[in-house]
Amino acid sequence: MKAIVYTQYGPPEVLQHKEVEKPVPDDNEILVRVRATTVNRTDCANLRAKPFIMRFSMGLFKPKNQILGTEFAGDVETVGKTVTSFKAGDKVFGFDDSGLSSYAEYMVISEDRALSTMPKDITYEQAAACIEGAHYAYNFINKVDLKSGHKVIVNGASGGIGSATVQLLKYFDADVTAVCNTKNIELIKSLGASKVIDYTKEDFTKDSEKYDYVFDSVGKSSFGKCKQMLKPGGVYMSSELGWMVQNLFFALITAIFGSLPGQAGKKVKFPYPPNIRRSILLVKKLIEEGKFKPVIDRSYPLEQIAKAFRYVEKGQKTGNVVITLENND
Repeated sequence: MKAIVYTQYGPPEVLQHKEVEKPVPDDNEILVRVRATTVNRTDCANLRAKPFIMRFSMGLFKPKNQILGTEFAGDVETVGKTVTSFKAGDKVFGFDDSGLSSYAEYMVISEDRALSTMPKDITYEQAAACIEGAHYAYNFINKVDLKSGHKVIVNGASGGIGSATVQLLKYFDADVTAVCNTKNIELIKSLGASKVIDYTKEDFTKDSEKYDYVFDSVGKSSFGKCKQMLKPGGVYMSSELGWMVQNLFFALITAIFGSLPGQAGKKVKFPYPPNIRRSILLVKKLIEEGKFKPVIDRSYPLEQIAKAFRYVEKGQKTGNVVITLENND
């Protein structure tokens, strides 16, 4: 089968389009014919093994798993003899930020990992593009006591995580202010934002509005810059560790003392996202109810995946970048 292989960490140029052996499922695994996958921020981090701490699980000097890919949609080809949740012919989708080897025509996955049958009436491309962003988005929201009418500002609202965050906040009846560039203003309004700040024209941290929560889905701000935007008792969260890992440090202080000392009860929390299966089931439910839709920027064939990585690493994508495989009918 065809797959994208990397034998060393580095830039997209280390990716090789090769013929490799087709995997065989164990008793508790299913064999999936991959129809679509994505290139997301998690994949970019896995490619370069940055931050360095990732190497302690991925391989210190070179990757232990030489096929990347964290998100997929496809068809169940065969199942192991103890598998009961899926059968051959099922359309399935899934995600795991530790890696699934989905940059290949076939992959195997245990039935107890984070996957499900696909929502009805969506394409493989849409299914593959709807999990990673929504998973991280939901792990902003479930770390706070979100109430109807709460004011939330989302930085990076047009990215994969940000566009999902806006939609989930709208579903939970929050009042959403979104930060994005000029070309995506109307898109983000259509996803549920009541107010949009164009970061190419103004600094969102200078906004005079006071918010219950500040969610930075691209990790380009800091608590120091955003704290004046928070109401007393408000919460700041970022998708990144921050300079000198400050977001984890502030989150630890918050956990110990209940808030940051001298900050009017304001808090920093970190959106650690352990329960992927819960996120997948929520996304499936909302898609079938017509209350969530993945935003897709563009698609590339598998053999052009290095080009897709270079585009994603620019940090300017709108929503998700999809990789399609041959015979995707």
